[in-house]
Amino acid sequence: MSSTETLEVNFDGLIGPSHNYGGMSDGNLASQTNAGDVSNPREAALQGLEKMRMLIRAGFAQGVLPPLERPNLGFLVDAGFNGTDQQIVESAAKTAPFLLKSAYSASSMWTANAATISPSADAEDGRLHLTAANLSSMLHRSIEHPETTSSLAAIFDDEDAFAVHSALPMHADFSDEGAANHVRLCAEHGTAGVELFVYGREAGESVTGFPARQTRLASQSIVRSHTLNDKRTVLARQSKTAINAGAFHNDVVCVGTLNTLFFHEHAFEDTEATLRDLHRASQDLFELRPIMVPDAEVPLSDAIKSYLFNSQLLKWPGEDRLVLLAPLETQEIETTRTYCERLVQGNGPIGRVQFVDVRQSMRNGGGPACLRLRVVMTPEERAACHQGVLLDEARIDELQDVVRETYRDRLSVSDLADPSFMSECLHARERLLRVLDLGRLI
Repeated sequence: MSSTETLEVNFDGLIGPSHNYGGMSDGNLASQTNAGDVSNPREAALQGLEKMRMLIRAGFAQGVLPPLERPNLGFLVDAGFNGTDQQIVESAAKTAPFLLKSAYSASSMWTANAATISPSADAEDGRLHLTAANLSSMLHRSIEHPETTSSLAAIFDDEDAFAVHSALPMHADFSDEGAANHVRLCAEHGTAGVELFVYGREAGESVTGFPARQTRLASQSIVRSHTLNDKRTVLARQSKTAINAGAFHNDVVCVGTLNTLFFHEHAFEDTEATLRDLHRASQDLFELRPIMVPDAEVPLSDAIKSYLFNSQLLKWPGEDRLVLLAPLETQEIETTRTYCERLVQGNGPIGRVQFVDVRQSMRNGGGPACLRLRVVMTPEERAACHQGVLLDEARIDELQDVVRETYRDRLSVSDLADPSFMSECLHARERLLRVLDLGRLI
């Protein structure tokens, strides 16, 4: 890896010690199916860190975002609980266990929802922009954005290089789910690109079925605050069919990088118009290479179950064609395995599919793409950000040591009622933050 290149840095979420199967995400079929099962936070965090290690060994720049403080006692206090920390947890467990599950949620592990990112090459003010997602459509996620903003501000703290924006207003009309509904396409990471924003509903619009979590107004607001060129941005509506089938975010049915957009036939409400707008926005910049997967070859239900599209699409060092880093579940379902085999045999932009084990995350509805936030950074921007979160194998070893020493290998939802578990979580996070030299967040 050359330090003189503009690179796409993957900032993965470090899975926290309270990772559990609470089943709180309406519209997320995996989350609902596995609700109440016993989780393994230790295994979950180690799986995520091993994915990061694999990419470092391949030559990628890899960052990490720390878990948020859990339980979120401030949330429980706002909900009317009082007394000592122990009394607050015990009272919530007895009278409002759903609120306690929300306070303990480890869903910040899915950093694709942490923020929307626009690189400096796209912004008129020449800065890298980050807007924390308000995640207002789900209670357990709506409490994340203040801490997420603090984390981003601590990591990207040079205001000459970075613009960290707080979340949009906490109203249904501004519902924003972050980069899970955003794709950037370009010729090279360091050149100007086209930003695709995918939304599920208009402000004020009522929808039936599963919730459409991203609004057009939210996407438009981010376009403005990131000082993007309107001619180089595209807003497209996500397919209602996909949402009601369980594609709660667009990244469950679509992924893209460089000039390649890989998507399911039912990803967009109007595929023809979306591609036409992308071709128009990218003219004179790059030649768009769309790959649409027909429903006849991969039924939408299989695409969602396998998380074929919730994969990382990467320009692998030393390889001419892109690599799709997919979950093991994609290999285990016949239609997606067969499609992947046929995909790489052609002469298209994707030349290889590699599978990775993130089963603990997958059982809660998050694949490899959910676990990472893509941040395109120049060498100067990489030097200006907090260095403790840019990983090498030695730091991964340190983080894994903390995980092995402080995380449980078995956690049920009923365990959240134990006040001693609160102390375990806070202690584990404090040690992780010290490894990352982020003591200011304690």
